[in-house]
Formats: sequence, structure tokens, C-alpha cells
Amino acid sequence: MADNIQYYGTGRRKSSTARVFLRPGSGRFTVNDRALDEYFARESLCMIIRQPLDKAEVDRTKFDFKVTVRGGGTAGQAGAVRLGVARALLKYDKGLRRPLKEGGFLTRDARIVERKKVGLHKARKDTQYSKR
Repeated sequence: MADNIQYYGTGRRKSSTARVFLRPGSGRFTVNDRALDEYFARESLCMIIRQPLDKAEVDRTKFDFKVTVRGGGTAGQAGAVRLGVARALLKYDKGLRRPLKEGGFLTRDARIVERKKVGLHKARKDTQYSKR
């Protein structure tokens, strides 16, 4: 691989969007110019992001990941980064499609917040009904 080659994957989850750039490197994982563990303080969110790498059995020390993510909260951002990482790995090697697909990492989670309706308290919560 040449030094200037990079692979790109976009991930979205809830209202978050992540752009993931995969380059040959030494294993650095930066999110918005900060280290992964620094940006996502909870270890469970870091585990979510690393799941595609573990499932595809890719050596993490071979690649540098540069991620820009915006919108939503930390859990949604972690899900968006995970999808972006999986898509970038797929661009790098088409042979990884089967393990990534079996793990469910290539499927966009379409669940988003339902909008509030007029006359209701929330999306579905109505006022209390009184028969008499």
C-alpha cells in the first residue's frame, strides 16, 4: 500500500454523523482531534467502536483512524463511528464483508426520535382520559 492511500466510510445513528478515514499507520485512533479514550470517556462506548475490528479480526496496529463526528449524544456518536469504521474496512478489503455483515455492523440503525404531535404532551403521551 502507498502512504497516501486512505479509505473513507460514513456512519449515521440517531442525529449523529461520523466521517471515518482509514489510513495505513501505527494504530492511532483520533476522534475530533482527540484520542478515542479521551473523547469517549466510557469504556463501553470504546468497545462499541472497536467491535467491527474485533469481528473482522483486523490488526488494529496496522491502521490509523481519523474520525470527525458531530450531532447527537455520546451513544449515538459511538454508533455512528462504528458504522463508519465498518464501511471503511469494507472499502479496504471486500473479503471482510461476511464477518461484518454477520455481526450486523453494516446495517444502518434507522431508529430516530419520534416528533412531538400537536395537542399531546410528547410524541404519544396524551392527557388523562376521564369517563365521568
